[in-house]
Amino acid sequence: MDKRAGDHAILRSDLYGTTPEPTFAGALSFMRRKYSRDLEGVDLVVSGVPLDTATTNRPGARFGPRAIRAASSIMAWERPYGMEFDPFDVLAVVDYGDCFFDHGRPDTVPEVIERHALEIISQGPGLLSLGGDHFVSYPLLRAHAEKFGAPLSLLHFDAHSDTWEDDEGRIDHGTMFYHAVQEGLVDPEHSVQIGLRTRNADTLGFQILDGPWVQDNGIDAVVDAAHAILGERPVYLTFDIDCLDPAFAPGTGTPVCGGLSTYQAISILRGMHGINLIGGDVVEVAPAYDVGEITALAAAHVAMEIIGIYAAANS
Repeated sequence: MDKRAGDHAILRSDLYGTTPEPTFAGALSFMRRKYSRDLEGVDLVVSGVPLDTATTNRPGARFGPRAIRAASSIMAWERPYGMEFDPFDVLAVVDYGDCFFDHGRPDTVPEVIERHALEIISQGPGLLSLGGDHFVSYPLLRAHAEKFGAPLSLLHFDAHSDTWEDDEGRIDHGTMFYHAVQEGLVDPEHSVQIGLRTRNADTLGFQILDGPWVQDNGIDAVVDAAHAILGERPVYLTFDIDCLDPAFAPGTGTPVCGGLSTYQAISILRGMHGINLIGGDVVEVAPAYDVGEITALAAAHVAMEIIGIYAAANS
């Protein structure tokens, strides 16, 4: 393939490396990775989960995967600035497309997402999912716990705890980590929630570095504390884009003032190299409320940092 040609999402023959093409044109896979469902020799899969029927405020995160893919084209021509290596030099990464489900049968959706994830990770590759609202983390966690064993440690970036009590099985983006703890999917004592700034009296035993703690103590303290909590255990990383302050991520369903800056989030993520990352997601990008695509661009950067952590753990 002529590396000067476009449409690397379709025409790429080598799954490794970063190959520039015009940022304003071409098929919009995530970071111009090849669209493929052939997982032979693949190390990591990126896949969208365009669900937003679990939102409690503004809907629209079903368009998140599309927006993140589009924004990623701006940064796909080189490795992220300051990263010591290009993750695509050490990982074969493909864009698998989106999880398909019938939105008219919402009761079937969790199982469909879980099967979608298992179909991928059971063949060997890791999985980075692009949401969609935050509920998608629940079936994704179930799939990863089935493969890697439960309980997992959770590295959770968010403005909300998402541990509100629910015994009715609601499809709700605020209850999934309550269920994850109740089912034994996650060990809260060895999990950490970063950036929280909404009240929930019952922490379920999660270790919490809330938004004010991050601002008062700084990036290095967050990194050190998170490493101490997670240790060498298998970690699933979930990043709700509303962890960022609305100044940096207005395009989300439930924005909360006082959050992290994009720089803080990227720096903390880069400090997480060395954890035993087994999978992750970036969720709650709702492009209808975005300004100049800054939320989608932040999500694309966050996703690349997660890929960097995965590359460090699996290369």
